[in-house]
Amino acid sequence: MYIGIIGRKNNKITFNEEVINVIHKYNYTPLGIIVDFENDSKQEFLKVKPLIDLCSGFILQGGTDYYDIDIIITKYLHQNNIPTLGICLGMQTMAMAFNGIMKDIANHQSNDLYVHKVNINKNSKLYSIIQKDKIMVNSRHKSYIYKTDLNVSAKINIIEAIEDFNKDFFIGVQWHPETLMDENSILLFNSFFSNIKFNFLKKNC
Repeated sequence: MYIGIIGRKNNKITFNEEVINVIHKYNYTPLGIIVDFENDSKQEFLKVKPLIDLCSGFILQGGTDYYDIDIIITKYLHQNNIPTLGICLGMQTMAMAFNGIMKDIANHQSNDLYVHKVNINKNSKLYSIIQKDKIMVNSRHKSYIYKTDLNVSAKINIIEAIEDFNKDFFIGVQWHPETLMDENSILLFNSFFSNIKFNFLKKNC
């Protein structure tokens, strides 16, 4: 089964090697989707939609900037209940797809493995996965989400995780679990990939 990843536009199109390694670790195949960011976003979506439809789940990777095509794809994943895990900018893209407001922030870019705690909402799907109301995370972002229509599942002084608990798996985290790969990260990835497997079996029974 394929796990989709949309390439990020920096000086060139990039894919996060750590995310790819996680997908391989769970014995899935990463499908990198390269979009033309200069093309009309609606036309570009129609071009890549056949590739998106091949995927059993999606990881929205981190990066520097998001584009209209990212929003269109994110809304499509949500509408079609395709298991989606957003990481850093991926989380922010999920938030922005649902009336989010993003602001710049300083002093949240660190190479340290653990930087600060986050408080997890006990009524969230994220809590049901990790079973802890406080965890330590890393921090590598230049912006933050001020508000969104999605459910907020973790905070400190800013929003650190979001979700739609009405979907099978639609969760975004501001930190980078693919770098940490600690107990909490593994629980999160286990849930994501287990959900994909369950959905696949349900559709093919």
